[in-house]
Amino acid sequence: MKIHLSSVFVDDQEKALRFYTDVLGFVKKHDIPLGEDRWLTVVSPEEPNGTELLLEPSGHPAVQPYKTALVQDGIPAASFAVDDVQAESDRLRALGVHFTQEPLAMGTVTTAVLDDTCGNLIQIVHSK
Repeated sequence: MKIHLSSVFVDDQEKALRFYTDVLGFVKKHDIPLGEDRWLTVVSPEEPNGTELLLEPSGHPAVQPYKTALVQDGIPAASFAVDDVQAESDRLRALGVHFTQEPLAMGTVTTAVLDDTCGNLIQIVHSK
């Protein structure tokens, strides 16, 4: 068994697509209209047939309180692996990304947390 799909709730799918592709560097995999919303997934360019991230609309009534609570408590909605947290945070900061946690080394793991502009905190992580 392996993870095929994971999702992150986003306030605006088009804005999320721009952020997750143009800023974070993912590539669009599926974009299927479903009424007012879309089945919109992105993948790592390094693994185009790997795990997909669904940019899921935040329309369900339970989503906004959930997202608000996570952000208020500083809890990331997702975590993405990178080769070098400091270098990636520098690259993203140059693109205007706001970090809520600067790179932090904790033993064999280094993390940083950023605002995805779509209502979520996202963690980037590197494990030695």
